[in-house]
Order: sequence, then structure tokens, then C-alpha cells
Amino acid sequence: MALPTLTPASNTSVSILPVTGNTDNVNTTANPLPYGIYVAKASTSAAATAFKEGASDQVAYVYQKLGGDILDLELTEYQVYAAYEEAVLEYSYIVNIHQAKNAMSDFLGNPTGTFDQDGEIVRGNSLSGSNIENRYPKFNFEYSKRVANTLATEGGFGGSTPIYSASFATAVGQQDYDLQSIIEKTSRTDSTSPFYGSVTNRKVTIRKVFYKTPQAMWRFFGYYGGLNTVGNLSYYGQYADDSTFEVIPVWQNKSQAMAFEDAIYTRTSHFSYEIKDNKLRIYPDTTRVSPTTMWVEFSVQADAWDEGEDKDGVRGINNMNTLPFENIEYLNINSIGKQWIRRFALAVCKEMLGNVRSKFATLPIPGSNVTLNGPSLVTEGKAEQTALRDELKAVLEEMTYPKLAEETAQEIENTIKTMQGVPLPVFVG
Repeated sequence: MALPTLTPASNTSVSILPVTGNTDNVNTTANPLPYGIYVAKASTSAAATAFKEGASDQVAYVYQKLGGDILDLELTEYQVYAAYEEAVLEYSYIVNIHQAKNAMSDFLGNPTGTFDQDGEIVRGNSLSGSNIENRYPKFNFEYSKRVANTLATEGGFGGSTPIYSASFATAVGQQDYDLQSIIEKTSRTDSTSPFYGSVTNRKVTIRKVFYKTPQAMWRFFGYYGGLNTVGNLSYYGQYADDSTFEVIPVWQNKSQAMAFEDAIYTRTSHFSYEIKDNKLRIYPDTTRVSPTTMWVEFSVQADAWDEGEDKDGVRGINNMNTLPFENIEYLNINSIGKQWIRRFALAVCKEMLGNVRSKFATLPIPGSNVTLNGPSLVTEGKAEQTALRDELKAVLEEMTYPKLAEETAQEIENTIKTMQGVPLPVFVG
């Protein structure tokens, strides 16, 4: 009986990592990169070429480091290119976070951008192509200034919050007045008012309550205490104004003026008041003689989300998410960064190879089995990636702007100590 003729055929495609890469194969139509940020979407052809060369060189690096000259590596060159792209993106991510920590307080309120699916600023945007992530910002202390501006307003010595004034007529025997209702009504009905339409249902903050006295009272206190007046206050009341003048320095004259101006509001009034929830109570009750009209200064509680006429940056950068940072240009990464990228891409390739070999724990060979090291490669690859991230973050942490300032101060201090022990030169004529 004739033996049957067997013609076995393998349907398994064997993938073996080549010795070197090929720049022409980086991001092809058949085998595109996952994102193609540094090739298809590169800002210049030179940038795309540089990335292709770096990715191609990575193939030889992986081949040698993982023992490709001894054992077959079940990887494709396209997987290496993808790992290289991932490494560049990871480096850009960590460095951008570092820069965000460096100067976030100075970025706040500045214009933000509109970003595409890759995190790149949409072309045509005012910030497109500006590479802000690679710039050294000016220190403008935006956060501190925003807080200080509010504190200045509350303290009554500056700020940008508008301060309005309004008046209301007093009534005989009436002590209580709802200032919120009075001001809100004026805001709705009086189109000539400077705060017309600005109050609506917002709460106002009363800052001062006052009334105006006859001009004779203002001349007495204003002129006598404000312009070239008596320096020796102990003579007050003993002589006429033109008989007790004393030559005094300007600062003393100004100090007297400020004291008398303050006295106008604290010493001359026969009335006092208290405010609870913008409801004013006057002590004692007023008469038709004086005062017939009371004045208040107030501010309107601002909407935290409304941008004022001064364009105070409410719609600008508010946190890390709105920073106009793009992926760092490949050409702007120096030798330090590129070596980190090579090492990280190698760790990613090790994890990939481990996942491939983990599909089959063992392979049959004549008379025995071969155990593959897939799980150990996965563990090693992930551990190396974590270690590289920690290494980069630790280095960057030592290079934050406050840390550099501390090191500079220490260097100056050490220099001073050193120079104290150096004898001074003796001049010989």
C-alpha cells in the first residue's frame, strides 16, 4: 500500500524584528502611527524628518538591547515606531506639567486656546504656532494681584470695583431704612443713574453712610485743617486764624489735614447708625431740620463669572486644563530629553514583546517544551516605565523656579562666607 503524500502548510505569519529601521516605513498608509502627531501633523518637513530618523534608529537600539542577534524578537518595526511616538508624547506630558507648576500663577487670566483631538491649538487661533510651552514667561503675579485688588476694594484704598453713591430722603420719626430696596428700585427706574441696571437682584455692600452739612461747617474744618494752617494746636481758639501760624514741615501739615478730614466724619455728627443685612437704623431719629437727605456709598456684588469692562481675564486661563500648551516640538527636545525617550521607548517595546509571548506560555519542540518569558518581560517593562517617569519628575522638581531661587540664594551666601576669609589687597602707591 502506497503511503499518502502530505503537504502541510503553515497559515501563521511570523513577525521578526529587523536589524534596522527604515525612515520610509514610519507612518505609512498601510501601517500608520497611532497619532501621527510628529509626522503627518508636524509643523515643518524638517521636524517630520527628524522624528522619522529618531524612530528608525530606535529599531536598531531595541534589536540590540533585547538580544535580537541571538533570539528572534516577535515585534514589527511598526510597533517600535509606535513605542517611540508614545515615549515622545509621555516626555512632553511630564515636562508640560512641570512648566504648569512653575508659572501657573502668572498664566492665570491670560488668553487660552481651542484644541483639537491631539491637544494641538487649532490653526487660525491667535495662539497657534506660538509654542508657548517653550517660552519663559514674565512674572506678573496675576493671582496675587487679583487677590490684592479685591482686598484693596474691601479696605477702601483702591481696587477696580466701582463704588457708587445714592441718596434717600429721611422722614420724621423714622429710624429704619431698607437700603437694598431703595438702591435696587433706583437701579430699575432711574436711567440717569450710574448704576442703572447693574443691581437687579444682586446684593449691595454698604461702605459709608454720611450727610452733608452747611458750607460754613465745611470751611471751618476743611480750611482750618487742610491748607497752611496752625501748627501748634494748643493755641486753637485763643487767637484769630491769621495770628497763630507756625512754620512746619509739609508732612506735618498733611498729617494735620488728614486728621481733621477724619474728624469731619467721626466728631461732628450728632448721629450714629448700624446696618444689619443692608437695613439701616439711625440714632436718634431724624427731623425735618437736619439732615433731610442721607447718602450712602456702596458697591454691587460682582458676578464671579462676568468679565468687566477692564477685561480682567475671567474667560482666560483658570487651571492646567486651559493652558495653551501643545505637544513639545520634536526639534525642541535636546539630547537629555531624547535619551530619556529612547530608554522609555525600549521599556514600552519590552512590555509589547512580553504581551506577545504571554499568548503562549510554552512552545513544543521535539522531545520537550520551551517556556517563554512573556510575564517577566511585561513586569520589567512596566517597572522601567514607572522608574523613568519618577526619575524625570524628580529632576524637574529640583528645577522649579522657587527651588532655583533657593539655590541661588544659598550660592550667594556661600560666596560671601568664602570672601570673608580672603585677605583684601593692599594698595601700594
